[in-house]
Amino acid sequence: MDTEVLIVGAGPTGLVLAIWLARSGIRVRIIDKAPEPGTTSRALAVQVRTLELYRQLGFAEEVVEAGLKFAAANFWARGRRAGHVEFGALGAVFTPFPYALIYPQDEHERFLIERLSELGVQVERGEELLDFEEKSDGVVAHLRGSTCSAAFLAGCDGAHSIVRERLGITFPGGTYEHLFYVADVEASGPVVDGQLHASVDESDFVAVFPLKQQGRARLIGTIRSGSEKQRDDLGWDDVSTSLLQRLRIEVRRVHWFSTYQVHHRVAARFRRGRAFLLGDAAHIHSPVGGQGMNTGIGDAVNLGWKLAEVLRHRAPPGILDSYEPERIGFARRLVATTDRVFQFVTRTGPLAALVRVQVAPRAISAAFHLRAVRRFLFRTVSQTAISYRSSDLSEGRAARVHGGDRLPWVQSNPDNFTPLESLGWQLHVYGTASSALSQTCAARRLPLHAFPWTRSVALAGLGRDAIYLVRPDGHVALAHPSQDPAVLERYLDLRGLRLVAKA
Repeated sequence: MDTEVLIVGAGPTGLVLAIWLARSGIRVRIIDKAPEPGTTSRALAVQVRTLELYRQLGFAEEVVEAGLKFAAANFWARGRRAGHVEFGALGAVFTPFPYALIYPQDEHERFLIERLSELGVQVERGEELLDFEEKSDGVVAHLRGSTCSAAFLAGCDGAHSIVRERLGITFPGGTYEHLFYVADVEASGPVVDGQLHASVDESDFVAVFPLKQQGRARLIGTIRSGSEKQRDDLGWDDVSTSLLQRLRIEVRRVHWFSTYQVHHRVAARFRRGRAFLLGDAAHIHSPVGGQGMNTGIGDAVNLGWKLAEVLRHRAPPGILDSYEPERIGFARRLVATTDRVFQFVTRTGPLAALVRVQVAPRAISAAFHLRAVRRFLFRTVSQTAISYRSSDLSEGRAARVHGGDRLPWVQSNPDNFTPLESLGWQLHVYGTASSALSQTCAARRLPLHAFPWTRSVALAGLGRDAIYLVRPDGHVALAHPSQDPAVLERYLDLRGLRLVAKA
């Protein structure tokens, strides 16, 4: 093989996949037909779960330092604040990163490219995939001017994916009728305050995202209806400004302006044979909640650790069958959720207007006062609520934690996320590990981490002296209330997990 994994597309999804594989000792090649990385800010939000995964890779703190933390969101209707929610206090018990992060995609991509380069892998620019064919032991990719043989192919090549097209996988969904704009501006006003603001009136909406530079903001809203200009000729003068005026936003300078239509689609399959779809090649949806890029990064980590286990003969090829059901289910739920929210803020007509500016603000204001609602909102947007309970890799329950759940974070010194930086399987016990369990882990070469039982552990939902087999991506594979070594051994043997490389 010329390489073990060929990655097509060097956006955040492809770059994180390449970094995870390279960190795991896998030979990887990453190509992108674009002559240079993106130069516009595009996706802004880096969610909590992405930062947790970046911590495993060793560079979360650098990303946080480069970005802008924000820990509050506001909802407005006809210029009046209808809801306010603080993330910081809510998230402090769930994660070491109790905030969202603003980090423009162009800066984000350059950072990931540098981290990948440190691992000895360069993005091959101007290299394009034309076609590929699967053989019994791998994939032969036909590039512009050359061929490349690889064990697996990863399509991270965006909404117009050539990998998806060549696989013949459909991309069902649709396109919203409205035309939207995105603009990075210099502005002033009460809502240019480092927080997120979303505002609606009878027929319009605008979202205001903070940027790191003082007096800068990202605006997302709608183009005025009735414009006869071609899309490429539209500019700031075509923006609907009524809501900006209500929010008292004064735009002094527009640094970047673009228009786009919003799509909502999920590929019918995320895998065919030795080829996989990730990121925008697999799912696209509205920008509500800043979920798109983060979901693609989650795809990359989910597939990355499984490819590494198979290629190093620590797990049978069948473990790759879990990628599609684990990720496609989440993508479908996400698209359905963002679709409902997006329809709420864009639907026209007198009834929709009444609901948007009269009914919804009162309901939102009341809901935001409930701690359970604020907690649900934080966990949903942060992606820390993602669970794979129905996966074939998930088994058991101990206390409130099920197989498939993200391992709950416990604040200690060191905390229980520190061992996850190994990118490997491990067993956690909160309390005291028995000698029989320790001997079994040693024989299996499975790292065992025992943490003291504390009130924080109990509040996190973990069981005293229970066992939690943790996957390389930080999700619990097996949860069991007893330390019976036979339960652990049965789980590993049933799934053919070796945990050490085959000699």
